[in-house]
Amino acid sequence: MAEAAAQPASHQADVEIVNQRGLHARAAAKFVTVAEKFDAGVDVTHAGMTVSGHSIMGLMMLGAGRGETVTITTSGPQGPQALRALTRLVGAGFDEDD
Repeated sequence: MAEAAAQPASHQADVEIVNQRGLHARAAAKFVTVAEKFDAGVDVTHAGMTVSGHSIMGLMMLGAGRGETVTITTSGPQGPQALRALTRLVGAGFDEDD
């Protein structure tokens, strides 16, 4: 009897976009830079659309504006650490001054 492959654990958090311009090019680039520091899969969902957290263009296509919520889902060996770092970045307004 074949054993089912173990599904990797995923971790998820809903985060509000707080910076003035939302998930624009610079914010998306910062998100990808942080995501790439970890051995983790990263997906971001907004308004029913899910994109890779490793894609600047994908993140921009979400069109997430200030006051809207995105769901970040991570998986893999460093999934929990990636989720903490990414939720911190988004919660801090991508470290923008506006």
